[in-house]
Amino acid sequence: MKVLLIGASGTIGRAIDYELKDRHEIIRVGHSSGDYQVNITDSQSIRALFEKVGSFDALVSAVGKLHFGALAEMTEKEYALGLKDKLMGQVNLLLIGREFISDGGSFTLTSGILSDDPIRAGSSASMVNAAVNGFVRGAAIELPRGLRVNAVSPTVLVESMGSYAPFFRGFKPVPAAEVALAYAKSVEGAQTGQVYRVG
Repeated sequence: MKVLLIGASGTIGRAIDYELKDRHEIIRVGHSSGDYQVNITDSQSIRALFEKVGSFDALVSAVGKLHFGALAEMTEKEYALGLKDKLMGQVNLLLIGREFISDGGSFTLTSGILSDDPIRAGSSASMVNAAVNGFVRGAAIELPRGLRVNAVSPTVLVESMGSYAPFFRGFKPVPAAEVALAYAKSVEGAQTGQVYRVG
């Protein structure tokens, strides 16, 4: 399959690449690196990407920015970052990408554990991740041409504990390679409308 991997240079992206590259053609996309570049907050940039890449069989999104901060200090501006980037950026990858994806193709988006298990300073992440999961379940029942969509909801990564450990006390981190298996299940399996929780 021709797999479009958005966020290929990130920790999860690299693990997904390693998991899939021996079985599929991976098109690596980043904000400023990779085979192609895209700004997921800009629908024109997303469309330009698809026009360059052409038809593909699967899209995997391992991207999405959020603002972490105490609720007392949060304003509309801080929430807007996650809504525009991690939520609508990924939604638009599907809305525009459906015009280019092959029949029977799949979209795999990324949410996260904070939709189910919130932490201090993570209200934006909880909100956006829950919205991604809801979008996946709702979109799955309406996609035409045998298209599928799932989300992967990982916990904190072993590789990220150096930066995030103070926020995730009591959480059991998982290796990125284990998270990558959920993306492989989505890409290579047959299910749709699923949220694969890892950790």
